[in-house]
Amino acid sequence: MSQPKDVIESKINNIPDVQNSADTRKIAIDKVGIKDIRHPVRVKDRTEAEQSTIANFNMYVNLPHNFKGTHMSRFVEILNLHEREISVTSFKEMLGEMTSRLEAESGHIEMNFTYFVNKAAPVSGVESLLDYDITLIGEVNKDDIKMNVKAVVPVTSLCPCSKKISAYGAHNQRSHVTVNVELDGFMWIEELIDIVESEASCELYGLLKRPDEKYVTEKAYDNPKFVEDMVRDVAQRFNNDDRITAYTVESENFESIHNHSAYALIQHDKKKDQPSKKPH
Repeated sequence: MSQPKDVIESKINNIPDVQNSADTRKIAIDKVGIKDIRHPVRVKDRTEAEQSTIANFNMYVNLPHNFKGTHMSRFVEILNLHEREISVTSFKEMLGEMTSRLEAESGHIEMNFTYFVNKAAPVSGVESLLDYDITLIGEVNKDDIKMNVKAVVPVTSLCPCSKKISAYGAHNQRSHVTVNVELDGFMWIEELIDIVESEASCELYGLLKRPDEKYVTEKAYDNPKFVEDMVRDVAQRFNNDDRITAYTVESENFESIHNHSAYALIQHDKKKDQPSKKPH
């Protein structure tokens, strides 16, 4: 037989709250929370449809020096309050809720998930899904909120040197271009993917017929890129997009003629390019 609600609440209120007890070591903690909690989510894509997927969350807040611990269960409660629907807007709301409910000044949420894009092959038009690794990263410090989107985009790269020195053919490889952009404005995940794929020797497809395979092979051959070219070309696109205020671009080429990868990285904070206002 279940007990009355007021009896249950009375028992809960009488349980000691150890986390809120004082700590005398006077050492603040920068991040405390939960890692690797999986939760079902729905993510809206550029076609206005929703994708159902499983996301992996990391959720942290700061802890002042005078508190012994934080309330870990509240992180899970916040996830469940959103009824599985996650967007960039609701992601920002989660940050605010988290810091408010945990009485923290700063908070950090990472949401990693697999995202699918329906792609049509370049010649036959046959459609197939291609998967991408996406992470939404949100940070709040008092009233300052920062939103980042991280994407790992697989592409094809063809070596310019190999093409130049060979009598015929050239070696190519699959590459992972990882971009992490800080946004000041709305951007579809597909837009970010499009930028990277358009700067590769050729993009990838889940399904190709023979005419498509001929097309992508020849397109890569006509568009050779060093790993340095890849990161510079993507960085140039980001520099010209006002919605992106800071970024990191990495490219790792899984070499087909070596047992090691080629790698390049560019980091840039466009906010530092803005002239500082000097008092008259």
